[in-house]
Amino acid sequence: MTSLTAQAISRAGDAYIGGTWVPSSGSERLPVINPANGALLAEIVAGTSADLDSAVAAARAAFAVSPVAERLALLERIHALILDRAEPLAQTLVQEMGAAITHARVAHVPLAAAHVQAAIDVLRDYEFLTMHGTTAIVREPIGVAGLITPWNWPLYQITAKVAPALAAGCTVVLKPSELSPLSALMFAQIVHDAGAPAGVFNLVNGTGTEVGAGMAAHPDIDMISITGSNRAGVLVAQGAAPTVKRVTQELGGKSPNVLLPDADFERVVPLGVMAAFRNVGQSCSAPTRMIVPRAQLAEVEALARQTVESIVVGDPAQDATTLGPIANRAQFQRVQALIAVGIEEGAKLVCGGLGCPEGLSDGLYVHPTVFSDVSSAMRIAQEEIFGPVLAIIPYDTVDEAVAIANDTVFGLGGHVQGVDLALARSVALRIRTGQVHINHPAWDAHAPFGGYKRSGNGREYGAFGFEEYLEVKAVLGFA
Repeated sequence: MTSLTAQAISRAGDAYIGGTWVPSSGSERLPVINPANGALLAEIVAGTSADLDSAVAAARAAFAVSPVAERLALLERIHALILDRAEPLAQTLVQEMGAAITHARVAHVPLAAAHVQAAIDVLRDYEFLTMHGTTAIVREPIGVAGLITPWNWPLYQITAKVAPALAAGCTVVLKPSELSPLSALMFAQIVHDAGAPAGVFNLVNGTGTEVGAGMAAHPDIDMISITGSNRAGVLVAQGAAPTVKRVTQELGGKSPNVLLPDADFERVVPLGVMAAFRNVGQSCSAPTRMIVPRAQLAEVEALARQTVESIVVGDPAQDATTLGPIANRAQFQRVQALIAVGIEEGAKLVCGGLGCPEGLSDGLYVHPTVFSDVSSAMRIAQEEIFGPVLAIIPYDTVDEAVAIANDTVFGLGGHVQGVDLALARSVALRIRTGQVHINHPAWDAHAPFGGYKRSGNGREYGAFGFEEYLEVKAVLGFA
């Protein structure tokens, strides 16, 4: 355990309010469990409505439109400190939510830093006042932003919200997931050490029913941004309605990966399997429906099986590990239950299945599982499993492939693979999702991310995410 991880554990009973660490007023203790072995890492003290009121009051008192140069300098210091503390952050993610150490090092932490850099890039060139004839269009920070973040990408999702909020000039109250809160405590210390003015950033740990609901309803919070389940997103929107605050939501997904008939199957099938299983499948945009030509179904099954056989499931602290455990017991049980559903529904089990891999019964490990000959009517094709479970769905025509891709209540991500780029583009444009990747491109921190349909409202990342934290004012006769 690193000294910085130990420091975060020592803060488990505290909130960060008004520029200082203060003991939470609550009495309920929430365990933080290492999913690799079931060990108790820490117990956070659940925050109360009194803690939330203090944090919101601190944020409200600190809200003032600060100079762009000051915001840039703060974000640059935060960015530098994330990189400087990258290894302790990665090690903490391994322990609190089971991220494989290599994945934590190459994805969780550097991509979190990339969100801060993206906010810096946008802020540096952003025009807060533009002219339309004699009318000035002014963009101003919305005020106090309440941010609710999930357990599956805990640091990454925090920076995706906090960085643009601070860049826009907002003040922040953050409620991280109570299931993986230690990296959030480390991030709060980073913001403190970067010299954020008192009250600009505040953190209150706790449950969604207490702190999350309180944030949604709080009259002095001007907007809520939540990443989480559809159930949580609906509850937050309902709670926010009486105060008519802005709500942005990044919720669930069941993303399609359409393999066109001319795709290089030997290349894209392994990439597609690993994209679906990235972060142990615990990604809302994971392409967990692989939609393939019926004529190539057997080939795709064989390639998928070969790929799974190369995966190393095991101790997330080991460099050789590809997939660690599921992050928490409730999610582990859900994954097992939906694997059982797939078997009961009659899908073809290509590999994997129920139970834990041999020798790994002490942790929350699951078999990487591939089902084939899946139909859209099956639950495993419709419900977000949030684990390393892939459904292969055959199609006969490209039009049918598009229809299958869109046959979902979700609309977050999507993938298209094909050599004929014109065809791949046309299919991508017909998929009803907020983001589509053609032929496994590089990740882009400036590409807007968010959902159609029940995958949410609003966008994150880059300029689009930045503008979620701004109000628009028209001043007529300005010129």
